[in-house]
Amino acid sequence: MNVGEICSRIVVVAERGTPVQEAAKLMRDHHIGALVVTEGAAGMRRAIGIVTDRDLVVEVVAADVDYRTLTVGDVMSERPAMLKESAGLFEIIAQMRSGGVRRLVVVDANEHLLGIVAMDDLIPVLAEELSALAQAIRVEQRREAQRRH
Repeated sequence: MNVGEICSRIVVVAERGTPVQEAAKLMRDHHIGALVVTEGAAGMRRAIGIVTDRDLVVEVVAADVDYRTLTVGDVMSERPAMLKESAGLFEIIAQMRSGGVRRLVVVDANEHLLGIVAMDDLIPVLAEELSALAQAIRVEQRREAQRRH
């Protein structure tokens, strides 16, 4: 299984100049915790940053900064962690762990935005794989027990 099969292809995006209040409203309206900051036309978008709900809290609210003067470009993390759509499950986990991130931007071979994968997306996939593994073990144990009797 690769990240292209797991990721969400519906990505809410913003441009560098988007006001942070608008970004917060987008997150609220779409029930998401991050926006991918892009440049370029649809289908050719390149991710240049990411802004999370935590960024808004830490960089704006907790810092007591006037949100009306800020844009997404002021608070985004530049050069977001990215993976090619062919990356495997263990590569996803390894990159999240090494980068200390919960989300990865998924790109095609030309580094155009395709999707986003979050740690939360991996839990059901891993649970299903572990369940299949447990089932395989139970089947093998039954076969072995039947051979002995």
